[in-house]
Amino acid sequence: MTVVAGLRTNQDLDPHALRQAFGVFPSGVVAVAAEVDGTLVGLAASSFTSVSLDPPLVSVSVANTSKTWPDLRRADHLGLSVLAEGHGAACRQLAGDPARRFDGLEVTRSPQGAVTLDDGLARFDCSIYREVEAGDHTIVLLRLHAVEQADDSPPLVFHRSAFTRLSS
Repeated sequence: MTVVAGLRTNQDLDPHALRQAFGVFPSGVVAVAAEVDGTLVGLAASSFTSVSLDPPLVSVSVANTSKTWPDLRRADHLGLSVLAEGHGAACRQLAGDPARRFDGLEVTRSPQGAVTLDDGLARFDCSIYREVEAGDHTIVLLRLHAVEQADDSPPLVFHRSAFTRLSS
């Protein structure tokens, strides 16, 4: 073990401790969805990041073990919906049984196949710009083609492995 600026370093980082440490940083949550071969396909991601204004790019990270991403990545366009504070149940649904992920959710499909939640705080139509393998995840850079901001409601926040709210 080596000590660097007061931190103990170790090549064998405990995944549980690492997950807890990552969890102290709150993040928003997005739905990533498309219509693929006539079926709605989607997932929830808490790794959404704005990347660039020129060209307009955002990113999400997807676990390499995802059974949904191989289908989603075949879509011409993907829809991203920034989830609102009241979307906790919808987020859990989007992470659950693939056959029931869109039950009861109101969505809009673009002609290119992007699917967005009608009540998302912001909705983006995008396409895959580049994928970068990064450990046990793939960073997906997405090129934006259209954007719509619905309202100024508070976002859904994921913090310490739970949904929480921003205080004002």
